[in-house]
Amino acid sequence: MAGANTDEESLRIEPYTSQLQTPQAATPEASTDAINGHPDNTLPSGNSTSYIPSPSRGPAWVPQWLRKTSGAIVGWANGPQPPRQFRIEPFFPRFQTAPLRLLDRICPGKRRKVIALVVFYFLWLFTFSAVLHHSAFAGDIPGFGEPTHVSCLASYWARGNQCGVDGNECRPFNNSVFAFRCPANCIKTHVNNPRAVGRNEVIYAPFVIGGPQDQTNVSSSIYRGDSFLCGAAIHAGIVSNSVGGCGVTKLVGEKTAFPASQRHSISSIGFDSSFPLAFTFLPEATSQCKDLRWPLLAVSVIFTCLASLFITSSGLFFSTVFVGIYIHVGLVSDPPNLADYYSIISIVLGRFLPSAFCAFVFHKYCIHRTLTGLTAQFEKTILWLGSCWVGALTNYTFDFIPIQRLTPHDLNQQPGAKAALVIIILALLLIAFGQIWALRKEGRLPRMLALYAFFFLMIGLLAAVPGLKLRIHHYILGLLLMPGTSIQTRPSLLWQGILVGFFINGTARWGFDSILQTAAVLQGDGQLGTRLPSMLAPVITSTNITLAWEVPRGVWDGVSVLVNDVERYRAFVGYDPEEFVWSRKENDKKKYYFRFGYMAGSDVGDYTKAGVWESDGSWTPMEKGASK
Repeated sequence: MAGANTDEESLRIEPYTSQLQTPQAATPEASTDAINGHPDNTLPSGNSTSYIPSPSRGPAWVPQWLRKTSGAIVGWANGPQPPRQFRIEPFFPRFQTAPLRLLDRICPGKRRKVIALVVFYFLWLFTFSAVLHHSAFAGDIPGFGEPTHVSCLASYWARGNQCGVDGNECRPFNNSVFAFRCPANCIKTHVNNPRAVGRNEVIYAPFVIGGPQDQTNVSSSIYRGDSFLCGAAIHAGIVSNSVGGCGVTKLVGEKTAFPASQRHSISSIGFDSSFPLAFTFLPEATSQCKDLRWPLLAVSVIFTCLASLFITSSGLFFSTVFVGIYIHVGLVSDPPNLADYYSIISIVLGRFLPSAFCAFVFHKYCIHRTLTGLTAQFEKTILWLGSCWVGALTNYTFDFIPIQRLTPHDLNQQPGAKAALVIIILALLLIAFGQIWALRKEGRLPRMLALYAFFFLMIGLLAAVPGLKLRIHHYILGLLLMPGTSIQTRPSLLWQGILVGFFINGTARWGFDSILQTAAVLQGDGQLGTRLPSMLAPVITSTNITLAWEVPRGVWDGVSVLVNDVERYRAFVGYDPEEFVWSRKENDKKKYYFRFGYMAGSDVGDYTKAGVWESDGSWTPMEKGASK
């Protein structure tokens, strides 16, 4: 680590000095000519921050007032002469430089500082690795062995018709147990597009269907097979949302009636009919395995704070902190949604290399200006490093903002998204005004405006590309806004740290997603907007219902039929009848939910909303609109 008072030249950090030179004083003759040629201009008043508006030159056909106005604007944008170079003067400077003096006292030479830095890195790596290994791999379940890592999205049953007719692709339905391990924070894993459960639709909530059959007996919890496994485990109290945990599920085959309930901050969804696959948890099969992300966060925060307090070199500090926080986010706080931990490590390391190149560019052109010569060690730690952690932990710190993705579809669909976007834009404008003021004082505003004009031009050109949609990921926000923070002011420390954190979280968690994406990619598992089957009036007897539809046209050559959200029939034009018959026993008083969707080969479009064959034999027709 480099101290502030070391006598070795190679470790001393020279204060950043402006490359702008104070203009030579004008000769009396030149000044007189300027006054005579431009009577509206004035000489400097003696105040070093005053400026001379640019001469109102231009073609003769340009109105005089316009030339004067444009000259004044250009003169204002150029800023005061000579420019002011911002430098942070530390509050309580002796206190803030105390870590540097302590380091010089303990490690007075360059060689000792290098050794101390190597020992520091070794202790950090050893501590982090030991806790991470215990978090990721320890915790066998007696009688079931090592549990399998599952993601927060894991479930036994795929949505729509992906399990095939009668769910044959998702067997077995019963007589099977599974030892699993859930990560922490699965309560925030929601379905982001409408998903049908009977006649209801679930969106922006955990997909958990069912719960305790007897509210006084938690062990009676039964969940529908398409429920999120970890969400159901949290709801049943088997694992904790804060630290994750391990458990064992048991498949119990077809069950009827899945009651809704509120438990452990999750509101489960009710379903009042049958489903061929259900599961429960074995309460006696427990383990002490935990997701130790909070102890690991303490380790990472402590070591990055030590680096911030004792390192003065902007390059060494930034590279140390960037690598540490990137690895933490990718492996601990917000890892990719994969079950195999070795795959997670592989993906994070693959994403790190291009991220490191971007970090090099950040430092060379932006961060170097902000941090070089800064001796306010505690202010740097609180403002820059603290805000960097806030940005890197966006899955916790900014999770309350009701915006999942900056796309028109999501903004229209998610409650509160438009209001939140307006507030964010207003906040960004206020921040931008402050940065513009500081950049003007430093005489760098014209170049910065030219850079951002180029950015906006490129974004406009990309938005105009036909067949693709513009999507601004939060790592792209970091890339775009970083140059505007290249000033050594306290607000710049704060904003720059947040932007670096955004970039780290975006690339470590999601990778370098394209700024241009197809509509299908943005749609994900949402509704496709396809044509819906035209249904004919049903024919109902005491034990049968016959549902028919108009023959598909165009690209569609078949129909998929879901009963209680399970595919039960596929009819193809020219091969199968254009009707579906469903039977039930005389004493069967369950409701049955029917949805229909056109098929093109093996691909299915949107389904209709559910029509209901009620328990009394009556028929409730489908409402207008699509479902998934």
